[in-house]
Amino acid sequence: MVEISLNKTQATQKAILRKRCRNALCMRDKSQDKYIIQHLLDCIPLEPKQVTAAVWPLPDEIDLRPLCYTLYAQGIPLVLPETPPKGHPLIFRRWTPQSLMIQGLFGTYYPDGEILTPQIIIVPLIGFDRTCHRLGYGGGYYDRTFATLPHTLRIGYANSAQEVPSIPKNPYDYPLSYIVTEKEIHHCCQFS
Repeated sequence: MVEISLNKTQATQKAILRKRCRNALCMRDKSQDKYIIQHLLDCIPLEPKQVTAAVWPLPDEIDLRPLCYTLYAQGIPLVLPETPPKGHPLIFRRWTPQSLMIQGLFGTYYPDGEILTPQIIIVPLIGFDRTCHRLGYGGGYYDRTFATLPHTLRIGYANSAQEVPSIPKNPYDYPLSYIVTEKEIHHCCQFS
């Protein structure tokens, strides 16, 4: 289990960045979100056996539901995360268009489906930098998940206005494989 603890300076820096990046997310031109979805489709390997994790959107987040429907139609097994109690990695449950959605922690929704392990994880970003580090909501759920699934393809998505010069890094932070915005697909690194 990954122990998440920040020093006070890093916690303050991340809080300031989160506020700035959330404002950018809320103020974005939502008509540009379709380009994020297209770029995600361009970098997701469309192999039918590759279980792919997406997310059901929170208010003001980029809505990946059109991506979910497209991937499902192409035969890609999809899962969405269930947020467990704090301190645990995410649980991924199979999604289909017929799935019953259940309200989880922090206003999230997840399907009432079987638990599967993803090979690809699409990650919502509050902020990101060019070294492919991410700023999330602050609960550490994705970092704990990446620690248990270190060889997954990790694709972060955000609006380009959510980019910052640098994210404070810790030893437990996992870089992303790609970062996708409405403007580009930024290839970060390969994983073995």
